[in-house]
Amino acid sequence: MKIAIRIAVASSILGIASFVLIQVPSIQDRIMMSVVSGMVNATDNLPKEDALSVAVCGSRSPIPSPGRAETCMLVKAGHEIFIVDIGDGSNANLQNWGIDYGSINAVLLTHLHSDHISDLPNLHQGAWILTGRKDKLKVYGPKGVATVTQGLEMAYGLDYGFRHEHHGDGIAPRKYAGFDTHTIDLDKPVIYDNGELKITAFKVIHEPIEPSLGYKFEYKGRSLVITGDTSYAQSVIDNSMDVDVLFHEAQANHMVDILQNFAAENGAPLRAKVMTDIKTYHTTLLEAAEIANKANVKQLVFYHLTPAPRNYLTELIFVRGVDKIRDDWILAEDNLLIILPVNSEKIILSSM
Repeated sequence: MKIAIRIAVASSILGIASFVLIQVPSIQDRIMMSVVSGMVNATDNLPKEDALSVAVCGSRSPIPSPGRAETCMLVKAGHEIFIVDIGDGSNANLQNWGIDYGSINAVLLTHLHSDHISDLPNLHQGAWILTGRKDKLKVYGPKGVATVTQGLEMAYGLDYGFRHEHHGDGIAPRKYAGFDTHTIDLDKPVIYDNGELKITAFKVIHEPIEPSLGYKFEYKGRSLVITGDTSYAQSVIDNSMDVDVLFHEAQANHMVDILQNFAAENGAPLRAKVMTDIKTYHTTLLEAAEIANKANVKQLVFYHLTPAPRNYLTELIFVRGVDKIRDDWILAEDNLLIILPVNSEKIILSSM
């Protein structure tokens, strides 16, 4: 008992002393320097060994879910980095991970819904300011992508000028502000091929959007597919045959039904109509599991989760029935990292 009392007294004294000390400006400054040092010297958790890797920088649909950003994937092949979609909140994840924006090769957009493009201006600023880039940020996407990037350049034109005038070419070179935009021609679906990494675009079904795209990455014998938003599509099966990892969008219509009925019963008919509409152009988890089986995919990852689970119970509801169809599957979360080392068949699940 005496020992416990002594420990309690010592802890109280230590707590009071710590509180007093952190009121001292010089102590505060030292702590702040430690924090700044940690921020500046932060390094990302991407693999240093040769591999094809994916980090999930956004895992949800437009329906909010705490701790999740809208759709975004970072793909690293060797030393090359590509961002696939860049929805709201995803750029903050990239910043928190300490990603070197100057090393981002390009942004690949699956389609032009707002939850797939809304953080593009913030990503652009990160790639432009203080990176020493000698080119504009490349953006690839379907027909209409040039309208998006030109519109952003108009909207942010004053910002580009102000930052350049304030900081100069060394920090904000005006000639490299904006985007180098490429509209994908599906008659020439290979959009990148350097002899080691090949990226192929393919059409998926997300009507009335035309076209909506998925992407296949192949690097030194490892492979992955990111579907973008799509209904059940044969093109996903065809392009995913025998890949290591398939990232497939996933919508739990049995949960959407609950949201729809709740809205209808509580005086929100327009919200109920939205819930009805979205069931016509997305893939259920059971359908995605069937697609993965037909394509002989090694690992299935559900992403663009609608509605994204908020806790253990809603996760159980969300994945209801999947285990009856397929064994190798996981739900994406922000910070999920999957590593596919070259000269190996390993699929390593990790975290950023």
